[in-house]
Amino acid sequence: MAPVVNVFKKNTANYITVVAVTAQHRQMLDQVLNVFDIVADYDLDLMSTNQTLENLTREILNGISNLLALINPDLIFVQGDTTTTFATSLAAFYQKIPVGHIEAGLRTNNKYSPFPEEINRRMTSTIASYHFAPTKQAAQNLLSEGVEQDTIKITGNTVIDALLSISEKLDIELNEYETFFSSVHDIKLDESKMILVTGHRRESFGQGFENICNAIKQIAENNIVQLVYPVHLNPNVQEPVRRILGNIKNVHLIPPQDYIPFVFLMKKAHIILTDSGGIQEEVSSLGKPVLVMRDRTERPEGVAAGIARLVGTDPKKIISTVESLLNKQSDYDKMAQAGNPYGNGTASECIIDFINQRF
Repeated sequence: MAPVVNVFKKNTANYITVVAVTAQHRQMLDQVLNVFDIVADYDLDLMSTNQTLENLTREILNGISNLLALINPDLIFVQGDTTTTFATSLAAFYQKIPVGHIEAGLRTNNKYSPFPEEINRRMTSTIASYHFAPTKQAAQNLLSEGVEQDTIKITGNTVIDALLSISEKLDIELNEYETFFSSVHDIKLDESKMILVTGHRRESFGQGFENICNAIKQIAENNIVQLVYPVHLNPNVQEPVRRILGNIKNVHLIPPQDYIPFVFLMKKAHIILTDSGGIQEEVSSLGKPVLVMRDRTERPEGVAAGIARLVGTDPKKIISTVESLLNKQSDYDKMAQAGNPYGNGTASECIIDFINQRF
């Protein structure tokens, strides 16, 4: 959302831009706001320890409803498929305020995978007045569900806008971040090929994460590689990761990283193992093979292009695919050179151009 916020804030002649946050994922939120020089006008600070989805939805709905009654906006932008996105859209609907949905139209067609994101984005699509689809496939999904064509705009994904701006900055500051990871986390990134790992999906909690960790363990033990894993703060992730991977020399378990250091890790990685949605798009722009530890993805364009591959949480499939990419240069090159289907960094400009024509 940051590139969209900033492009509207620059247009002070036509828009008053107000930023509200619920503080879902507090630690991640604050550092991203700092990176992009964004100050939240309203911080609802709604998160609490071990909060359930039911409680979170209720708190967001009440908090945003009160805020909308106070500021009475002409248009609300939401992004993606979080609980914040759905509950904010519902609050806007109750007050008959139009919603613009950024990153609209992504689908797996399985309401429990990812959970709860698939239903969050579907309900947001039902409410939204404007749909900013990142790809042709996402736009087609919306059309198939009866969304009117003149409310849909294919923009590319704003995450690429953000990534490219940070990537350019990192090209100048690479030595600074190499020193940071070497001194703070004792990671020597040039000693061997590095595999970057992220995992946080609710549907993988339990046996799924056990399988993922056991696969990482075997990859580390059988190959001359380094695995860097910024471990999500959720206890359902922390416990199996620490228990299974905590004492393996070439597995580096580090805290969740701020946005710029994490982009640095993506640029340095040889392969990325992830269950994240946005990372599938980001690494496509960086030319890095991405193995998606899920059975389905709402971003099939990367799989179709060949830059991404679904490996699920099956240890044998994760291990065999990683080792093929490590040991067969032709397999690696085929994925790495597949190209990026998610946009060229102009999504936020497309969004403001679309809105300019309607307001």
